[in-house]
Amino acid sequence: MSASARIRFVLVGTQHPGNIGAAARAMKTMGLSRLVLVAPEQPLDEVAYRRSAGAEDVLGDAPVFATLAEAVADCRLVLGCTARARRVQLEELLPEVAGQRAVARAAEPAEVAFVFGRERTGLTNDELQLCHAAVHIPSDPEFSSLNLAAAVQVLAYEVRMAQLEGQAGAPAEPGYGEAPASHAQLEGLFGQLGDTLEQIDFHKGRAPESAMRKLRRLFMKAELSEQEVRLLRGILSDAQRMARLANERQN
Repeated sequence: MSASARIRFVLVGTQHPGNIGAAARAMKTMGLSRLVLVAPEQPLDEVAYRRSAGAEDVLGDAPVFATLAEAVADCRLVLGCTARARRVQLEELLPEVAGQRAVARAAEPAEVAFVFGRERTGLTNDELQLCHAAVHIPSDPEFSSLNLAAAVQVLAYEVRMAQLEGQAGAPAEPGYGEAPASHAQLEGLFGQLGDTLEQIDFHKGRAPESAMRKLRRLFMKAELSEQEVRLLRGILSDAQRMARLANERQN
């Protein structure tokens, strides 16, 4: 499988089927074909296929998922395209840097996702928390709104340029590095971490959301490997065991 085949463009909650068709066309012009849909408001229709203008195969092959977490479960790099990260503090990448990073990661090899939100409201904060970094297109602040297909075109172009220029595209040296953790593995870690913090009474009655947001951001930035996730989960398992023993003694 080529590196470009490991890069998917995920459209979340798309409201107009025609925009999906236009996005498929934008992708195909840049040699990309992995389109994924998450809970579109309407099914693909004649308008979507007409606006794809020759990219009908991209539309026809696009799987549909109920949630973003399912759509990116096997990904090692998830980049959320957003005007601003709002309350979710993420590393912000320019499109050029995002394209280079995506191509480099896909060459490892690893699965990569660019995620685009709803036409009116974009990605929710919960959806952005599933991303390793945010991609911000520096449009004119006085007229900053890009339609969905235009945003897809910008990112698809940067991926194409990174591929053509061969930036960071060489295979990794034998034995270099470890396999990066998948998105599903990271979510498993975050779930166990949340449970562990509750069991050891870390929050002391405070709402856990703020601490978990910061911890998620910390581990996302660390780009953990599969081995590192297993190590951390082993530590958490021991902490949970000790918490159970302490609770049994108290009772």
